[in-house]
Amino acid sequence: MWSNIFLEKNLESHPRAQHLLSLFPKTPVTPIERYDEFWGRFKKPYLHKRDELNLYIAEKKGQLVKRAPDAYGLAGEPHYYFIHAYNCIYECQYCYLQGHFNTPDLVLFLNHEDIIAEMTQTVKDHTEKVWFHAGEFSDSLALSHMTGELPLYFDFFKNYPNAYLELRTKSSNIRELKKLAPLKNVITSFSLSPEDISKRIDLKTPSLKGRLDSMKELKDLGHALAIHLDPIIYTDTLEADYTHLFTELQKRDLITSLRYASLGVVRFTKDVHREVERNYPDSMIHTQPMINSFDNKVRYNHTLRHWMLNKVKELALNFGFTSEQLYLCMEDDA
Repeated sequence: MWSNIFLEKNLESHPRAQHLLSLFPKTPVTPIERYDEFWGRFKKPYLHKRDELNLYIAEKKGQLVKRAPDAYGLAGEPHYYFIHAYNCIYECQYCYLQGHFNTPDLVLFLNHEDIIAEMTQTVKDHTEKVWFHAGEFSDSLALSHMTGELPLYFDFFKNYPNAYLELRTKSSNIRELKKLAPLKNVITSFSLSPEDISKRIDLKTPSLKGRLDSMKELKDLGHALAIHLDPIIYTDTLEADYTHLFTELQKRDLITSLRYASLGVVRFTKDVHREVERNYPDSMIHTQPMINSFDNKVRYNHTLRHWMLNKVKELALNFGFTSEQLYLCMEDDA
């Protein structure tokens, strides 16, 4: 799975590090002082991950829990994200990580107790409900069977019922979640795109069917669920594509059990858009022109974007979603 593993020396005897190394006994391991002395120091093209992908095992220093931008989650409540890893094993053509870091190599941070300590202080700083999100810089479930941190977070949120955790994922890897008793304040949210679109742009990810089947399994076990219909990408068959997606959700009796569903149209910073054009020049993402939009991001024009959002929202409501379940993510009002 990895070409090389780089391990911070102070973690050589750490149980989580030892477990990770035991999973890859044939992979060369290089001891290093600090991951950021090597990782990302020199530009490594994003698509090199297809041929060579390295793993760094490290401790995260500095701020571990950060305030999320406006429109990141449900309106009217404070949202934070925490950093447990950098980069992802998947290769989604629109992924902003390809223009965010200098390298596609993964970093797994092991100091989850430090993250939880910061989360504890954050909860104490708020009298109202507060949200924490995992999956900002890496998929929250894809490698969870290797990293083993989920029980720590479940223990924390069991003790703080006014704090909510969202695990954002494109994975179908729910084996660790199935071992844990469901909590009302821990929500697993799956990013979904229509099947034909996902096959073309969500490279190396589990299929739509795989994700939906995992959602059904979690629902039957009592776990809280949500979905992100984000990014929505224009096609001439958009209405038919999302009708099929909602039909598949309905078949599994998932719609009424979802806590929420976010809607957002594909968008990029200028740097990321430049990388996407370079890495995927023939992608369907480029079939419609984009403009510099209201928040200085590159998007479809206002008219097209709002037609797409309103069409998907209309379809969702027709399939039994309630307006209270739906919100716009990183969008102005549609």
